[in-house]
Amino acid sequence: MTGVYDDPWAYELACAFRDVPAEVDVLLAWYARHRPGGAARRPATVLELAAGPAEHAREFARRGLAATALDLNPRMCAHAAREAAREGVEVEVVQGDMTRFDLGRRFDLVVTMLDSTSHLMTLDAFVAHLRRVAAHLSPAGLYVVEMSHPRDRLGEPSVGTGWTVERDGVRADVRWGEPTDRLDPVTQIVDDHVTISITADGATRVVQDVVPYRFWSATELHAVLRIADCLDVVAQYGDFGVGDDAVALTDPEAWRMITILRGAEVRPNA
Repeated sequence: MTGVYDDPWAYELACAFRDVPAEVDVLLAWYARHRPGGAARRPATVLELAAGPAEHAREFARRGLAATALDLNPRMCAHAAREAAREGVEVEVVQGDMTRFDLGRRFDLVVTMLDSTSHLMTLDAFVAHLRRVAAHLSPAGLYVVEMSHPRDRLGEPSVGTGWTVERDGVRADVRWGEPTDRLDPVTQIVDDHVTISITADGATRVVQDVVPYRFWSATELHAVLRIADCLDVVAQYGDFGVGDDAVALTDPEAWRMITILRGAEVRPNA
């Protein structure tokens, strides 16, 4: 049995339902719209936290941005570096903890994708994470954090726990969480049972794991931000989209909670 985060290739395949180039299009559009000062421009530097295979960082690099990817897992870091080299893009890959990293410089755009904040198990960890992000944001920088929609744990789920993806003749049947996985009402942590069945050339191998998941509600997120007192909410969305395609967090079709933050030093009364 191999853990899902110790098998980066399988993890990236399981997440292949994501349209990363389209998401990066939106992230750049949000940056142009919401950056302090209002002047539309592209970021020069970007940092992806808890990056895993660093697909978003690699896509940013393809577009000429100076991209850095940080992840705690050494296998993920090695995979991200190999894939960047194979694709001919330059990504700085750093092994580090999203609550304690210190890169010694600031970035125009910081992103955390795919609900990676669910690995922050305590209030103290989330506060420490936000303060580290704030310390790495340029004066006109933005932080975009993508979390699961609260509806998925508190109401009728908007996202199924099972899906199938195919890429380059390889199929992955994924189950992320089972009906018997229950959220602890006290700790708000659930052990999600994950199974990825990968079929290629008539053979199937199975990757299984139990992944602790910490659920953060919308009101908790705002409370954590108030305690950290270093980042302010600029906007929230329920999916990737701009203009007519923008999805409000309260929209019935919303399936993510995406929050755009900026540093507290640009507060109007600062």
